[in-house]
Amino acid sequence: MLPPPLGFTADQRPRRTEIARIAFIGQQDFGKAVLEAFLARGDTVAGVFCSPDKPGAKPDVLKADAQERGLRVFSFPSLRSAEAEAAMRSLQADIGIMAYVLQFAPQSFVNIPKHGTIQYHPSLLPRHRGPSSISWPIALGARETGVTIFRPTDGLDEGPVVLQKKCTIAPDDTLGDVYFKKLFPLGVEALLEATDSVLAGRHREQPQDETLATYEGWLHDEEAEIHWPGHVDTIYNLIRACNPAPGAWMMLDGVKVRVYDCRKHVVGRFVSRGHKPGDVAGVSENSIVVWAQGGLIELLKLRPEGGGKMGAGDFARQRGWPISDAWRSWVRPA
Repeated sequence: MLPPPLGFTADQRPRRTEIARIAFIGQQDFGKAVLEAFLARGDTVAGVFCSPDKPGAKPDVLKADAQERGLRVFSFPSLRSAEAEAAMRSLQADIGIMAYVLQFAPQSFVNIPKHGTIQYHPSLLPRHRGPSSISWPIALGARETGVTIFRPTDGLDEGPVVLQKKCTIAPDDTLGDVYFKKLFPLGVEALLEATDSVLAGRHREQPQDETLATYEGWLHDEEAEIHWPGHVDTIYNLIRACNPAPGAWMMLDGVKVRVYDCRKHVVGRFVSRGHKPGDVAGVSENSIVVWAQGGLIELLKLRPEGGGKMGAGDFARQRGWPISDAWRSWVRPA
């Protein structure tokens, strides 16, 4: 583990003595929220770097917000270009802020501001480097995660840590719960705090411990497939990690369905009736119950391929499946 302290208590937190001049690099809703937070407290955003919009796609919300505010907006296909570096130099920024950035930003770009650049990452680095760092801790059954503010280097998510903040992952938390209710507001707060500490010259940069480092790639469709012979805990964690996106999926009555809301039930004794993992164990008014190793997954909300989200009970009724609740007697008492 990284040695404490990497953050500040309320009494230790550096006090801002002057308005910061910021070069902002980011995108999407998180970037927009961070931009608004800096502006709301009186900082000057000298310019905003956004990825170019994809053909036919809606403009990025951060880019649209920055343009509406009359801020200077730059959209370079690459931040490695001489044009991007020239634009950064023209801003004469005190510090660069990277808030959810998918473009690679080289050292020749991020080191231009007077106090360099700091970047947000939604995990406790060096654990879970990579693009799906919120999903993987949930999928692995972790009970804790957090945010890291670090100095970007040419190694992906490998720079020295400036500040970290932790949060719990409750046993039933979904990806949406962890991100929107915890890591999103925690990340905004952490970037503001880290900016103050860097500008005051009172921060400490801690190299990441490579012996603790992990890297995971995108959690895409292949990774989101439910393998029913797996343990009930593993399946439940995967479903939580993919809710609301991309949605863990399975084949159900010949239809590919994505699973969202569900419950886990532990079975603590031998059941003589056939219960092959992946078989439907029962149907209730609102759910479909499926066998797994060690227990049952009660599906509550799903989305058939080509359709919209629906209750699992409605899916069962469309297929004429009768209600069968014998499975309830097999569930271990809470």
